[in-house]
Amino acid sequence: MRPPDRDSAVALEPEPAATVTYADIEAAAQRLVGHAHRTPVLTSRTIDLRTGAKVYFKCENFQRMGAFKFRGAFNALSRLDSAARARGVLTYSSGNHAQAVALSAQMLGIAATIIMPDDAPAVKLEATRGYGAVVLTYDKTRTTREALARQMATERGMTLVPPYDHVDVIAGQGTAAKELIEDAGTLDYLFVCTGGAGLTSGCAIAAAHLSPGCRTIGVEPAAGDDATRSFKTGTLHTVDNPETIADGARTPSLGTLTFPLIQRYVYDMVTVDDDQLLDAMIYLWERMKIVVEPTGALGAAALFERKVHLPRGARVGVLISGGNVDVRAICALIARREARGRFAPA
Repeated sequence: MRPPDRDSAVALEPEPAATVTYADIEAAAQRLVGHAHRTPVLTSRTIDLRTGAKVYFKCENFQRMGAFKFRGAFNALSRLDSAARARGVLTYSSGNHAQAVALSAQMLGIAATIIMPDDAPAVKLEATRGYGAVVLTYDKTRTTREALARQMATERGMTLVPPYDHVDVIAGQGTAAKELIEDAGTLDYLFVCTGGAGLTSGCAIAAAHLSPGCRTIGVEPAAGDDATRSFKTGTLHTVDNPETIADGARTPSLGTLTFPLIQRYVYDMVTVDDDQLLDAMIYLWERMKIVVEPTGALGAAALFERKVHLPRGARVGVLISGGNVDVRAICALIARREARGRFAPA
């Protein structure tokens, strides 16, 4: 049972005027041509035998800046008018959206300021600064990034580009599933990692349009299961700074855009614990020879742990969302786990 001070449930007022359609995803795909990578779709006979399914991995760890977040960030920034570009952009992120906005801003000649927690993975902090953004860190035990960002955006006149609850961000993220289905063919299931659900929402919309009958499954870390509880109860739940190795999924709640989209387009939401997540990440490293970060392995973990019953031979897509691993931190985590007697599968 989660301590009551870490969770709350509130009614979410609908915003019917703001939504995302497949036409938005198509338009985003056109804007991304020549800027985003069309990332590979990989398969593994070993994983097919293990799961009894035909599995297609959309490898966004090979995307620019190492994660799917580039899609949404570039789509959003490319739509800003000249006045907004001159004022600069502001966002908040634990890492991948930070890097995505920083890189997109650099490419488009826009000044970017990024608010990041002071315990963000060092590799993500360094990369964000490397793309030319101004990085401001904060203590997440004393303030929320959302409140700090709103205050700064108002004071400085900058355009706030949030990490998930934004029409252009969601549409850009949905292009990942669009490409996957175009390259792999129709799917029966699609597993997508879920934080604030920008990726999950966009991919579910694309899957519904391009592969009718495909069941999109959102996957969260068990310690940050606010979206799962929101989906299953129909009431928005929040969680405060969940402790999980999936740093990209430490979002406090779904948004006013993503919550209704999840309710409309997603088939189910499931969770995996950190040990299961670490097992899946190591398995992907060892068997598929690809670098995947913990958040990026959420979908694979749910598949490997059989969180959803799959008919034999089902065609399954899995979004590998990113590969920005803090190698030293992960190696230390693996060593601590082995010391207590928990070993990843060979």
